[in-house]
Amino acid sequence: MPTIILLTEEALRTSDVENIRTLHGEEPLTITVLVPADTERNVVTDFIDHLSLFELKEAWEAITDRETDAEARQEAGEAVEQTVAALEKIGASVTGTVVDDDPLPALTQAVTNADADEVIVVTRPHAVEDTFHADWASRAREKLGVPVLHFYTGTNFLG
Repeated sequence: MPTIILLTEEALRTSDVENIRTLHGEEPLTITVLVPADTERNVVTDFIDHLSLFELKEAWEAITDRETDAEARQEAGEAVEQTVAALEKIGASVTGTVVDDDPLPALTQAVTNADADEVIVVTRPHAVEDTFHADWASRAREKLGVPVLHFYTGTNFLG
């Protein structure tokens, strides 16, 4: 039974769950979900990310609407709950938790504790981080001794 650590910045979409199921066929899965509470997101990076995807409204909101730490933690908690429920529907054994802004320490610990076979990272495209290989998946590949797969949410594109 494969043991997977799943790092995502938002609740998985149906297509994301299907991508994970497709990777492993019908074999039973054990998945630990990690969702960072995004309390320290860089405004400029958010703005550029949204502009690179032609998301003008979201770019403007990145500059004008900043959420509080409590709101970020609540949003992350809801993402954990929704993702766990979605993965349980496909028969996976799932646990989940909210982690700090920089998820790498928690990811490293989870991989070690679970003796994980692989890490799956699901994010929106991030122009700046992806270009300079500073995204979570690139950083995890450098640090962890397991395969790391990066999906862009809502697509079957790999990062």
